[in-house]
Amino acid sequence: MPNSHVNQNAPSRRFSVLKNLWPFIRPYRGRMLLAFLLLCLGSGTLLLVPLAFRDLIDFGFGQQHRASSGWLASLSLNGHFIALFGLACVWALAIAGRYYTVNWVGERVTADLRSAVYARVMQQSPAFFETLQTGEVLSRLTGDTTLIQTVVGSSISMGLRSLFQCVGGMAMLAMTSFYLFSLNLGLMSVLMLPLFAIGRQVKKLSRESQDKIADASALAAEILNAVPTVQAYTQENAEIERFTRRAERSFITAVRRSRFRAALSALIIMAVMGSIVFVLWVGAQQVHAGEMSGGQLASFVLYATLVASGVSTLAEVWGDLMRATGATERLLELLHTQSTVTDASVCRNGLSATTAAAEIQFRQVGFNYPSRPQTPALEQIDFTISAGQSVALVGPSGAGKTTLFQLLLRFYDISQGAILFNSRDIRRLSLQNLRSNIAIVPQDAVIFSANALENIRYGRPTASDAEVMKAAQAAQVDEFIRRLPEGYQTFLGERGVRLSGGQRQRIAIARAMLKNAPLLLLDEATSALDTESEILVQAGLNAAMQGRTSLIIAHRLATVKKVDRIIVLDQGRIVEMGAPDELRKQSGLYARLANLQFDC
Repeated sequence: MPNSHVNQNAPSRRFSVLKNLWPFIRPYRGRMLLAFLLLCLGSGTLLLVPLAFRDLIDFGFGQQHRASSGWLASLSLNGHFIALFGLACVWALAIAGRYYTVNWVGERVTADLRSAVYARVMQQSPAFFETLQTGEVLSRLTGDTTLIQTVVGSSISMGLRSLFQCVGGMAMLAMTSFYLFSLNLGLMSVLMLPLFAIGRQVKKLSRESQDKIADASALAAEILNAVPTVQAYTQENAEIERFTRRAERSFITAVRRSRFRAALSALIIMAVMGSIVFVLWVGAQQVHAGEMSGGQLASFVLYATLVASGVSTLAEVWGDLMRATGATERLLELLHTQSTVTDASVCRNGLSATTAAAEIQFRQVGFNYPSRPQTPALEQIDFTISAGQSVALVGPSGAGKTTLFQLLLRFYDISQGAILFNSRDIRRLSLQNLRSNIAIVPQDAVIFSANALENIRYGRPTASDAEVMKAAQAAQVDEFIRRLPEGYQTFLGERGVRLSGGQRQRIAIARAMLKNAPLLLLDEATSALDTESEILVQAGLNAAMQGRTSLIIAHRLATVKKVDRIIVLDQGRIVEMGAPDELRKQSGLYARLANLQFDC
């Protein structure tokens, strides 16, 4: 599971976490090589500019120019200007090519990283979402990947360019005047120490800032999905205040991070410029004494400016890298999270894709939820459902009915015993193979932001329009869909806000019927329907259950009078099992529940 308490001060992890981005960059190493070559070309061209200026000053404005006369001097002077312009053109083209190439790689890597993280999250079991809010996942997919895109698509390139600029500039400074270079190098070495000290603090605050932003995003996602409830209880102002407090904490942390980055940049720039001004003062004394030419001093000034600019940019890049390191850590926590349910991806003897029968066996099954390991949710569950049978699960809330569904779908793995689907242990089946043979209608129907046609087609994406409409008719949903403004093409809104609860439930039933799986799971499928709609949909469900194995969770016992068998659960154990009429005659839990409902 993602762990928010990461050791921020471990020096060995400062940049090692960024190495984990290499698998995403590696497929585009050809473009990265091209960008590197363009970077070398641009940097090399830039380093030639001060030399051109040196010759231009010494020849065009110095003694060599005054010693020459006539058209020859004019031609040579023009040639120097043409050469200088040519260097500028090469430099401009190299920069443009590098910028496009690096940004392409940055955008591509970011898209791949987002897709990989999203895919990993989608493969997690429900236990993963018991401790991680959806809003935090969205924050990592957007904010954190944007930081990484900035580094991969810009900062790294700028950092390498500035590094080349610094190293090349220092080398040219040494060639121009080794004495001035020695002074400059000594001062620069001392000034690098604050960069490392403050940079570590920036990294820590960057991670903290991203966590605060994720907290605010998680709260916003939760409340925005529950606006009607918030408004019904007149808690708008309270929720606004709660979000404002989280946003304020994020702001305070971001300001602290910005303060350190600003101090880092100011310290480095002032110190570097101070050292350069001092070195130039010494150089001016040498020119005055005739120990170096004006062109040499001018080129030294330009090289020193390049070095200072490079160091300043490196300071900015260092801050970006610290922020990206924190963001990468957060993303890698998601990317490296292993699901508690292991997928049997290689299955030589799986369920047939065309099987029309499903026999289910629970053999002494026991289960504890990961979040409640000391409290058994199910104990010694043992029963068999023959192919084509319809079985109802009955019992009070918390008895374990929904847990049985979750185990059958392998949202969780059992703690003991075995669950068999057509005599095959479901742990030895791939999740895709197992779940493709199960259709479910949940109690809280999920409607996607799409039209009615696509919402039903979600059960079987390859189904034709005619097959979708046939399933809609069987679920008694066709009539009300055709009354919608655009019929089957009507957009149903986010989470189906344009539909009533009963209409959403009937869409979900049609979706399950379209899937046409051999095992049908109904989790109180008619709970949100009025009496008339319940009668219509129950007729459709009865047709869908014909010849198929059906497992039904029922709180309203009137809906399961015609099932083959009823299993009564209480506190995670099977307390009764038998036909509805037989259980009604006994004085057990089922009879008591039936008397409470039917005698009212």
